[in-house]
Amino acid sequence: MTGATVVIEGGAVVTVDDAGTEFAEGHVVVAGDRVVAVGPGSAPPQDGPVRRVDASGCLVTPGLVNTHHHLYQWATRGYAADATLFEWLTELYPVWAGIDEETTHAAASAGLARLALSGCTTAADHHYVFPRGGGDVFGAVVSAAERVGVRLHAVRGSMDRGRSHGGLPPDSVVEDLDEALAGTQRAVDRFHDPSPGARVRVAVGPCSPFSVSTELMREAADLARRNGVRLHTHLAETVDEEQRCRAEFGRTPVEHAEDLGWLGPDVWLAHTVHLSDAGVARLGGTGTGVAHCPSSNGRLGAGTAPVRPLLDAGSPVGLGVDGVASNEAGGLGEEMRQALLTARARSGPRALSVRDALWLATRGGARCLGRDDELGSLEPGKLADVAVWRLDGLDHAGIADPVAALVLGRLPTLARLLCGGAVVVEDGRLVSVPDLTGDLARASARLREVP
Repeated sequence: MTGATVVIEGGAVVTVDDAGTEFAEGHVVVAGDRVVAVGPGSAPPQDGPVRRVDASGCLVTPGLVNTHHHLYQWATRGYAADATLFEWLTELYPVWAGIDEETTHAAASAGLARLALSGCTTAADHHYVFPRGGGDVFGAVVSAAERVGVRLHAVRGSMDRGRSHGGLPPDSVVEDLDEALAGTQRAVDRFHDPSPGARVRVAVGPCSPFSVSTELMREAADLARRNGVRLHTHLAETVDEEQRCRAEFGRTPVEHAEDLGWLGPDVWLAHTVHLSDAGVARLGGTGTGVAHCPSSNGRLGAGTAPVRPLLDAGSPVGLGVDGVASNEAGGLGEEMRQALLTARARSGPRALSVRDALWLATRGGARCLGRDDELGSLEPGKLADVAVWRLDGLDHAGIADPVAALVLGRLPTLARLLCGGAVVVEDGRLVSVPDLTGDLARASARLREVP
């Protein structure tokens, strides 16, 4: 029934609105790409054709928002399994020098499919590797999102410090300053959609202080603000980075970022594991967002981000999968549990509640991406990005609190996932594309064969 109103009813509904509204049994009504009604019990009668979704035994939440990813890395999972971040990068940069448009599209399609199957409807992808002769790798990520049917915040990354200039990446995957800025402007002109309900938006994202010159950081920030787009980079991920930043710039990473114009409500930073109390306060005071990536930080032994202090300081905090070469599972839903466990391990049993963890995965992520007016909660007028989770099986039976079941238990199967009202996942299966396993396996094999 094309154009039919969608009525989801019979299950628990957690809206994640400002009031924390929840219904033990409720309904969500979707018309077009928007939520038009949310409330207790069954939906009132609707005009015109109606498509009903029986959510009995389910929990209905907003679609999840992933604030940091590197989708091309889906073709390089399993490398440097016991390495630190810098060791891991040293091993993988030469492999990534072999990516091309075809490999990137296959990897991004697989990665976005996995995200969708874990409840994610919006993903921010940070792509900063542009090998010479690799073709349109950035466009390949955008087309993968269109193929899978999810919303994309495509971060046009860049690096201009190769090994010959004291950086980690091979010179073959870095750009000079003018190339990086011109490529970033082209990406904004070609793909950024500032309109309400946009499926694709572009952000500006020089990679990190140890792979990017101060000139590129400053000029990229100016470019972003001239174009009215957001800024994103890695910051304060490891002790090595802290030491290197102090040695080279005489500043902590947060101080260095502020010197370069990289703090503010239009900025969100990946990781921020190693922050002083002053750094936490500065991020909160400037409204700078944080993409918290607990599994990746654990995989690389980087440490645990101070999530509770950041939230208390006023910083928007969302969840990120990060590149799956450092988080091979690749799902966002699982990061809710991981974030809760790591926060409690760091700051005690009250550091994060199960509802805090869901907020990070929804509202917190929407705030990081500047989409809190459209995404992250189930409210009339917001985009119809909706997850319907099955909680009536062995894995969750007997857990009275559906949010505790979602966050603490095994990630449930999705009965439905809607993105802008369109069905992306139905009964645990992606509806838009066939199995992507073969494409991904071939892409991974090609990279292993690159000399």
